[in-house]
Amino acid sequence: MRTAAVVKSSAPSDCEVSAQVSAASIDFSRASFVIESESTQQTPAATSSSAPRLPIAPATSLIDIETSDYADSATARLPIRLWDRAYNDLKQEEAELVDAYEKILSRQLEDGPGSAVPESQKNTIAQDNSDAGRHQMTRLVHAGLDKIESEAKVKESFGVAVDVVLSARNIISSAAQAVPQAAFAWTGIYIALEMLANPITATEANREGIDYVVKRMDWYWKLSTTLLKQSAGHGSELAGVRRELENQFVNLYKALLLYQIKSVYSYYRNRGLVFLRDIVKLDDWSGDLNAIQDAENVFHQDSKAYVAQQTNSYLERLVRNQMSENDQQCVRDLRLTDPRDDKIRIEQTKGGLLRSSFHWIFDNPEFQRWRDCVGSSLLWIKGGPGKGKTMLLCGIIDELEQSIVVSGQNHNLAYFFCQATDSRIRSATSVLRGLIYLLVRQQPSLLSHLRKKYDDAGETLFEDVNTWVVLSDIFEKMLGDQDLKPTYLIIDALDECVDDLPKLLELIVRISSKRVKWLLSSRNEPHIERKLKCDEKHTRLNLELKENAEQVSRAIDAFIDKKLSKLELLQNDTLLKNQVRDILHEKANGTFLWVALVIQELHKEEVESWHVSQIVKELPPDLDGMYDRMLNNIRRHERDLELCWRILSTATAAYRPLYLVEVGALSGLPEEVLKSVENVKSIVAKCGSFLTIQDDQLYLIHQSAKEYLSKRASNLLFPCGVEMTHHGILIRSLELMSGKLRRDMYDLGAPGFPIEKVRTQDSGLLATMRYSCIYWVDHLCDIVSGTDIERTDHLQDNRVVHTFLKTKYLYWLEALSLLRAMSEGVIAIGQLKGLLGPNDGKQLADLVRDAHRFALSYKWIIEHAPLQAYVSALVFAPASSLIRACFGTEIPDWISTKPVVEETWNACVQTLEGHSDFIQSVAFSPDGQRLASGSGDRTIKIWGYRLG
Repeated sequence: MRTAAVVKSSAPSDCEVSAQVSAASIDFSRASFVIESESTQQTPAATSSSAPRLPIAPATSLIDIETSDYADSATARLPIRLWDRAYNDLKQEEAELVDAYEKILSRQLEDGPGSAVPESQKNTIAQDNSDAGRHQMTRLVHAGLDKIESEAKVKESFGVAVDVVLSARNIISSAAQAVPQAAFAWTGIYIALEMLANPITATEANREGIDYVVKRMDWYWKLSTTLLKQSAGHGSELAGVRRELENQFVNLYKALLLYQIKSVYSYYRNRGLVFLRDIVKLDDWSGDLNAIQDAENVFHQDSKAYVAQQTNSYLERLVRNQMSENDQQCVRDLRLTDPRDDKIRIEQTKGGLLRSSFHWIFDNPEFQRWRDCVGSSLLWIKGGPGKGKTMLLCGIIDELEQSIVVSGQNHNLAYFFCQATDSRIRSATSVLRGLIYLLVRQQPSLLSHLRKKYDDAGETLFEDVNTWVVLSDIFEKMLGDQDLKPTYLIIDALDECVDDLPKLLELIVRISSKRVKWLLSSRNEPHIERKLKCDEKHTRLNLELKENAEQVSRAIDAFIDKKLSKLELLQNDTLLKNQVRDILHEKANGTFLWVALVIQELHKEEVESWHVSQIVKELPPDLDGMYDRMLNNIRRHERDLELCWRILSTATAAYRPLYLVEVGALSGLPEEVLKSVENVKSIVAKCGSFLTIQDDQLYLIHQSAKEYLSKRASNLLFPCGVEMTHHGILIRSLELMSGKLRRDMYDLGAPGFPIEKVRTQDSGLLATMRYSCIYWVDHLCDIVSGTDIERTDHLQDNRVVHTFLKTKYLYWLEALSLLRAMSEGVIAIGQLKGLLGPNDGKQLADLVRDAHRFALSYKWIIEHAPLQAYVSALVFAPASSLIRACFGTEIPDWISTKPVVEETWNACVQTLEGHSDFIQSVAFSPDGQRLASGSGDRTIKIWGYRLG
């Protein structure tokens, strides 16, 4: 299943809130399960009902579950069945341990709690009758709890602190009274509580561990009932995922049970129990707790995947019921990227979301003010590179989603992650498209504001020069809608919004509503601060201020501890692990990214355990110093050094993360390397830690890495200027396309084969050309913007660009259709048209103008049926069309009678797209600037119209 987050409680006081995920209560697009600190469950100050705030989960006891969810007997017995499975599995896997444990329990049943256990003790726990066994356990729990309570009160009267014992006792008592069958799971805990109350026999680590285990058992008992409850309509489609999640519950329960069993052993070993003496190592309480948290990690990942699938299944039916086919097409055209997928990818690329790295934010006064107060509409979290801002926002999003589900409140949550290294998600327009996309997915009624414009313009609404103007107006109308639900809008990394950031900031400041709360993050950029105008409504949270920096530092310490616990080299050397941890704590300087780079260094195959201490001592305590070291390490690969520079320079100059099959060809690697993707991976592995691979796609580890490579390392990567790298990418792109583009690349056969039936191929002809097809013109623009006049020679007649368009243009359009990128192609050829000047080739300029008209006129038909590029488009192109002349031989022979066509392109710049039936009438506005079209599909569309 898809990994999304790590669940860990960093303190023994952490507890969980119950999640209610029935389909009827879900009103968001993705769900996740996170731990909520007790401090976040306090009743907040009264606020306006219209103000969106982080909903607080209701306190749910086992009695609540018994009187509601337990109406369904199958659901009622589910947690019992799971705990029974876990206990029975342990009896098989740890037979000697469980038998000894049951002998202890047998003695307690005979002589009462606290009785000494002789070596001759027999196991009298019912083995073949689970109901009888539970009855025995119930008796034992109640007797033990009465004893502990009386002892605790006596100790308390003498000033002995027993809060932990009484707190845990209340949880067990509640469970035993509400659901007597739960006694099997809780039996060993009361014995461990007696140990907890005795500071002589209990170590601090075990004391904290037992407190943690008690609360986790209570949480997971409740959660299994609500999470795995069978919802109507989800039966068969989620059955397999549900079974897998049940298995993860069982594995988690086994880890919890094993901890309590070992704790009981420890207690009785201290009382002199002979036969338990050598059964198990009892003093690694921290290691045992880590095993529980690892099991929680796996469970949490799978639960997120399950809830996401359950939620999406529900939402898809809901949206289908509320949206017409035209509505759904509008949403499909709007979608440039799904921010939910970007979030998952980012979390996976960064190694998973660790709760201890972000949970401190929920106790921060500035965050609480933003969340709870009506007058606080914007919070800007700022900090330097590598401070964990992105993962902090990921954690906040998870917490908001979880709390919305648990409370059942009706809120919207839309978010967007900007990344300067990816052209799809680094513009203000992209941000709006992403936010609007999530808003209409959650509240379909808002789509009416978008449809008003979309019905006029079709998908060109999202592509032309006026897109920002139109979308910002639509966005403001959506947020001003009287029926808008309270809404959270979150944007990460504003400083990585490369295109039109000032416009986005102005829009954010302009939108002020009691129902809308903004959460933003960025580096410490003065121009962003000036625009946001922080005041009583707009709050800033500086991660580098002392009080916040201390919290970040503690979060980084927990991050270090978790990463070192997974480092195999240190597992058998506690002293070395502690030394390394102390050095990293001292040198981290509040930077998560620095720690991640160090851990990557220690994970390298050539690093041995005796190298570790020296490596961490030598590491520079800042990012630039780390990058310098990484660059020097690359220089050690003398034979492959040039190949490393090629890959790094290409990855740095590219407009989006490259696939492995793309980067090899675009970097100009030798043929012997390109024979295998594994060869390319080997070269990438030698590029230090600058690059990371996720799903066969190559990512720069951080924006700061790109900045370092572009500036401080530019003399190595771009010795002749970055334009030369763009030039190399352009030439290799054109060579690649010229060599491989051909007619009917997917062997569709039929000219009318619809694009929706074409399966996207991850391998084959287009796999290596995906990037080239979409971005070659962008790299040409980068060359022309440089200072080397010689390179603009490409824009002369009969040179490489002219030759490509004359021989491959139509095949390129087919490829764009197959890649679902016709819109990008039309924009690219428009860019090329605008790039040409009076000193460039006249024949090239004429061909580009003709190609642009051809693309505009036949975009719709080629986009929906790729092979129509050779039929409808060519056949109906004007007789004097240069593209028709270049590709006339592609017109099918079976068209024996050619239609009479116009001699030249007419005044119509683009076809009337979007009607689902024939156009029956058209009418012009009096000023000649607008055109109305009426269709048999009973719709009327208004079009912008321009003469000449």
